[in-house]
Amino acid sequence: MNRSAERGSYTIMLISLILLTVFLISSLTFGFWAFASRQDYKNNVDQKITAAVKVAVDKNSTEKDNLFAEQEKQPLKVYAGPDTYGSVTIKYPKTWGAYVVEGGSGSRVLDGYFQPNFVPSAQLTTAFALRLQVIDGAYDRQLAQFDSLVKTGKVKVTAYRAPLVPSILGSRIDGAIASNKQGSIVLFPLRDKTLLVSTEASQFEPDFNNNILPNLRFSP
Repeated sequence: MNRSAERGSYTIMLISLILLTVFLISSLTFGFWAFASRQDYKNNVDQKITAAVKVAVDKNSTEKDNLFAEQEKQPLKVYAGPDTYGSVTIKYPKTWGAYVVEGGSGSRVLDGYFQPNFVPSAQLTTAFALRLQVIDGAYDRQLAQFDSLVKTGKVKVTAYRAPLVPSILGSRIDGAIASNKQGSIVLFPLRDKTLLVSTEASQFEPDFNNNILPNLRFSP
């Protein structure tokens, strides 16, 4: 056998040996990983089952609590304002408290505050679940007050019609409606006045969208 053939045979044997070594190392590594995983499962199966059961129980409990909280809000309470200010009627969760001033001094001829459980002092920097206002001022002028917030991108304004009063076109404002208040406002022209309905905190958006706005009525 010449040297060329010997070198070829040696090369083939070397490559085979390298491949065999790599395969052996890979097999050992996989075997060790499988054994370790099996041992971990065997040693900790009770803890894993307990943890999984706890997660399932907690999730079920949270879902039941949320369902109960929603059921507790029904049937909705009704507030009906005076004819003088457009006969504004809203429905809100019965678990909320209400404080409404009718015919007050200043530009807010109707000023209402609604909050879960009870209404705190309006002088506090509370983010109220619901505000209801009839403002003695033209709609366009009230809407223009949000121009600077629109320009800075803090709020977004879109056209809006109340489902029960579709003949009146108003505006909906979403975003940072005031300092430290992330919520939504709807404005409607109400004769020579403006109707304003708002929520001042994002956690009340579901009630605002699902309970308040669908039941809002007023006489334009």
